Amino acid sequence: MTHPHPPNSGLNADVNPASAVARNARYHGGGTVIRYAGGDLTYAQLDEKAARLATVLSGGGGGGVADGDRVAYLGLNSASFLVTMLAAFRLGAIFVPVNFRLAEPELQSVLERSGAATIVCEEGHRASLEKVRGTTALQRFLLVDDDPEVPATDGAEGWEPWSRLIAGALPAPSVVAKGFDDPAILMFTSGTTGLPKGVVLTYGNAWWNAVNVDTMIDTRRGDVTHAAAPLFHIGALNSFVLRTIVRGGTVVVRRSFDPVRFLDDLVTYRVNSMFAVPAMLAALSRVPGAFDADLSHLRSIVVAGAPVPPSLIELYAAHGILLQQAWGLTETAPFATHLPVESTLSKIGSAGIPMPYTQVRVVDSLTNQPLKPGEAGEIVVRGPNVTPGYWENPASTATAFDDEGWFHSGDIGYLDEDGYLFIVDRLKDMIISGGENVYPAEVERALAAMPGIADVAIIGAPDEEWGEAVVAVVSLAGGTTVTLEDVREHAATQLARYKLPRKLKIVQSVPRNASGKLDKKVIRRLMDEEI
Repeated sequence: MTHPHPPNSGLNADVNPASAVARNARYHGGGTVIRYAGGDLTYAQLDEKAARLATVLSGGGGGGVADGDRVAYLGLNSASFLVTMLAAFRLGAIFVPVNFRLAEPELQSVLERSGAATIVCEEGHRASLEKVRGTTALQRFLLVDDDPEVPATDGAEGWEPWSRLIAGALPAPSVVAKGFDDPAILMFTSGTTGLPKGVVLTYGNAWWNAVNVDTMIDTRRGDVTHAAAPLFHIGALNSFVLRTIVRGGTVVVRRSFDPVRFLDDLVTYRVNSMFAVPAMLAALSRVPGAFDADLSHLRSIVVAGAPVPPSLIELYAAHGILLQQAWGLTETAPFATHLPVESTLSKIGSAGIPMPYTQVRVVDSLTNQPLKPGEAGEIVVRGPNVTPGYWENPASTATAFDDEGWFHSGDIGYLDEDGYLFIVDRLKDMIISGGENVYPAEVERALAAMPGIADVAIIGAPDEEWGEAVVAVVSLAGGTTVTLEDVREHAATQLARYKLPRKLKIVQSVPRNASGKLDKKVIRRLMDEEI
């Protein structure tokens, strides 16, 4: 009998992270895997809780969660987030981490598109979920009620407190083996129109990103990593966190970022690696005594999610801390390029070189032909860490990939003579504020019908704290006045807070071109005037 893949080829390997956690629990179950204010967990405790939750999930009404079903999680960073993810992986289900910052219309769209029938939720987000659940496929609602960091309401109608269910369940005896092409995670990211698109990330995408990271970055077995950036982003989840729990290390989980507590964590827990957006490191640098603290054990700081100001790199380098810039997207799981630590200063401002098992090109956006060094064009990526496509969205998948399998990122950059990538701009008008993607089209739609506003354009402006600030450029209907507070209040009914304008500029008329489209080049020139 001929096997399609010989047993020793590696293509039949089980690359499910839940299997790796179960292995770690068997051989060094007493090791601490999660340090969290709501309660630390050893590998044995994490594996058992995930196994019990898997039994709970699979035993629900209508046959429960099975292979390929979606399990959503809505809440801040916590041990429960990781427990839910591993329980879903144990069953072969697809984990859907939901952005906890979404406004209700956005939350509804994401849950509806995911098709998830089961959700695990924290108390702080239950009320919002209740308002939108009617149009979704959700049938089962589990409430996290054993986390002191987020006390739960007793007797919430239609909700099952998960602690009682987990305590009464027998641990699922096995983990569903998963291969490279099997879908693992469904992460939603806004498209250029502002509508959420579900990025399918396979177990192979995660595995190959880990190989890339381990090859380029100084990570070791037993490392301690820090997770304060939101885990619903692939950058935080798959840079170090997922890899650390697979390799037997420890993750310090914080529900949110606080620079003073962050510094204390780095020292107290002797953190070795972490993912951060530039705004986090800028805030850390302003903490009194930050550079006097013992950070000698901190070997690997990867900075991504927004352009890294060279001044920030120089500041940290002056204190012996070398930041490593990386570039990628949700679709690349997440890193496509990385600036080696030895090049931090010699190639300052660069997003680095292609990861070892990832190909990166810069092409002419019209002809799709590779450009010469120094010529700016669209950055395209190909490799086993790249998503196979968008969830139930063949049109968007076809648009994003060309005939040779290159994923078109929508970012503009150039390669220098040495092959180092520099990010110039975004092909679309996406704004990155505090590491979060903001698409002008969705903010413009939210403000289009606001009383008093005749026309509106949204652009980004440089901001020392946030990287970029969302700016609303508006013209007003006759006889009306509008303040920034008015604009933010109106937009907050439809958008997450990080998408709200931080600055307002009122103009006689918002520039448009002959076809009626917003003329963003002219609008940006208006920013030369004081806002």
